[in-house]
Amino acid sequence: MPLYSFHCAKCDADVELLVGCEDKPACPNCRSKRLQRLVSRVAAPGKSRDLIKVARAQAAREGHFSNYSRSERRG
Repeated sequence: MPLYSFHCAKCDADVELLVGCEDKPACPNCRSKRLQRLVSRVAAPGKSRDLIKVARAQAAREGHFSNYSRSERRG
């Protein structure tokens, strides 16, 4: 199931929900069915690898390696 962003007209909240294409979800905050699906932004190509590299370097500096696989932690 894809992750969609919604805006609730009743409580003015923005939420992300895993829903099927034809599902009509309720707002997790107020249970209203008055959700409007928002247009998602597309990630720029080539940026994800650089962001992951920066996040991993910061995690290593802070002393935690939870975002590394077991084989990467040994090295």
